[in-house]
Amino acid sequence: MRKWIVLLAVGVVSSWGLAAFAEDTSGPHRFGVGAHYWKAVKDIDVKDVDEDGFSWVATYQYKPSAFGLGIDVEWKEKGFAGSTEDVYEPQAYLILGRALYAAAGVGGYYSDGEFADDPFYLFRAGFDVELLPSIRLDIHALYRFEKWDNLENSDTNADSDTITLGAALRIAL
Repeated sequence: MRKWIVLLAVGVVSSWGLAAFAEDTSGPHRFGVGAHYWKAVKDIDVKDVDEDGFSWVATYQYKPSAFGLGIDVEWKEKGFAGSTEDVYEPQAYLILGRALYAAAGVGGYYSDGEFADDPFYLFRAGFDVELLPSIRLDIHALYRFEKWDNLENSDTNADSDTITLGAALRIAL
């Protein structure tokens, strides 16, 4: 029984891998939601500063070809970088690739009615596959170059880049 489950799993993963090279049949506009798990690269030993956590993401992509544009808004609860309020992070990135892709972009912090002074920069790599007609799954990793002391309502001077693992489901139109 266990052998059949392994063979089935290998078959499914292989078919997704072959789909990475197939022509994209979904529309260029992709709207969705996702979740991220983020972790600070440096060890932060400051009270009330989260070193890791989960966040939610609203996402849009325009991908008419192997080149595209992505716009996300990420929501992190208070405690990120020592913030005393929830943090919203609008970000935009350029995408290169189809199913296997890489992206680079820029974003900012919005918290307590204020935008941070300096942006953050990000690199992203992922695997974006069509699960069903017009429904796409994007599994990705991000590296963000951040200045945590940039938040207006942060109680700390802690500073660290972050690594993020995420997934998003999108509907393509």
